Amino acid sequence: MTGGIQGLDAQAQAQYAAAAAALTAGKPREAATLVKALVEQAPAHPDVLHLLAGIRGRLGDHAGAVNAARQALHARPDDATFCCTLGKQFAALGQLDAAIDALQRACALQPGLAMAWYNLGVLRVRAVRFAEAETALRKTLELAPHNPQARLQLADLLKMAGRVDAAAATWREVLAAHPASGDAWWGLADLGQAGGDDIPAMQAAMRDPRTGERDRIALGFAIARVLDRNDRCAEAMGVLKEIHAHARKLQPWDAAGFARGLDAVLAAFAKAAPTASERGRGAIFIASLPRSGSTLTEQVLAAHSQVEASGELRDLPQVLAEESRQRGRHYPDWVASMSDDDWRRLGERYLERTARWRASKPFSTDKLPGNWLHIGAIRAMLPGAKVIVCRRDPLETCFSCYRQYMSADGQGWTHRFEDLAAYRNGFDRVVQQWQARYPGFVYMQDHENLLADPDTGVRALLAFCGLGFEDACLAFGTGSREVRSPSAMQVREPLRRDTARAPRYGALLDPLRNALGFVDIASWSH
Repeated sequence: MTGGIQGLDAQAQAQYAAAAAALTAGKPREAATLVKALVEQAPAHPDVLHLLAGIRGRLGDHAGAVNAARQALHARPDDATFCCTLGKQFAALGQLDAAIDALQRACALQPGLAMAWYNLGVLRVRAVRFAEAETALRKTLELAPHNPQARLQLADLLKMAGRVDAAAATWREVLAAHPASGDAWWGLADLGQAGGDDIPAMQAAMRDPRTGERDRIALGFAIARVLDRNDRCAEAMGVLKEIHAHARKLQPWDAAGFARGLDAVLAAFAKAAPTASERGRGAIFIASLPRSGSTLTEQVLAAHSQVEASGELRDLPQVLAEESRQRGRHYPDWVASMSDDDWRRLGERYLERTARWRASKPFSTDKLPGNWLHIGAIRAMLPGAKVIVCRRDPLETCFSCYRQYMSADGQGWTHRFEDLAAYRNGFDRVVQQWQARYPGFVYMQDHENLLADPDTGVRALLAFCGLGFEDACLAFGTGSREVRSPSAMQVREPLRRDTARAPRYGALLDPLRNALGFVDIASWSH
């Protein structure tokens, strides 16, 4: 926040500099106090408005930040930095299309601004526009070759596209400059491109006092993954226990609060009357816990000539968040006050946001795992849609989540066996209630049954979606489609029926079995 401040007197310039310095130092409240008199003196000055936008954004007032950034741009419409700020604040509000438009304008105004290209690439990833994201990230690296975050994002895109060697090489490039990059080590380990001879380097990076907390956690998961691949299960479990204990401090989770939230959602939709409408026909929502076969299910559907696979879209929660902001109430508190017209408006908003996925094919998927939390809202918004709930063996699901490095917010439930069980059991309770309430709307897809008898499982799945059988759906792993999830590589392999990991760990998982409520633990331990 050090743009030109022409037009301000000496005192105002000093106030500006002090407020900008406070913001840069991570003291937005102090900056807000310092900028107050400046705003009163020069309320229309573009640099003052831009500074105000940055302060409001850091304080969590993203709508206020957007307003200030827009005013700054109105006064100085060709400022690329202002466009970047506007895009960042739109993104914080979940308005990705507007954010991308702002950043594209920044890139057009100042093609050499690496920050704009990087932010554009990140947002295109969030919007599941991967080919465009790769272009933006490569442009970033052309302008700023030493930007490790851009290179990490690029490696992830290459992995999802099935370009394994290129992804591994890109992660190695990151490590050459940043040996303690946890994300790079995890990417290699998860892809099977890190081996036992890499463990000493990872351990050294973990011991380095300069290594950040997030990198240290990712390194722990990477080491555990390599140990697992080398059948050193007891050692892997020891590392996982240690790293999860550390991660819990950074990602706390309230099991009781989570349960109350589930009850509130179920209660909010308890009296919802069925709506006879085809609105949403062609939209297929896939809901699941992570690591439960949702990517496999989506790839089966994507092999059909009438279906476009879109991956993990965030449009549904963003539409609900928009409504919460407009009503000034948290979801689901406002559900009882919704009319049929309100739900239709939200449904049409979702369809508008996702229309590009049905531009050439009549059906599209949306496989954000958290879709299961919003089945009631989906039914009210889009009664013609379909919801597929993917379920996998509870022990395998929970243990797979425990082994997976999950860096996103909201994953605190993965760090303790008790919390894993509480989250999984809450999921099971909720989806069974939805399925009982809307049997023609919600379909339960059993992962193990699909693996055991693909022909029967695929035919039933397609029939539920209103799709005719096509042989390609049984050969889903042979295509060249991008796979937009952490399971990208697994679903490109031939269909495997031996995906269970828990038996290899034997009694080490008895505490998890106990948390899940398994009665005869001994029968599961050997």
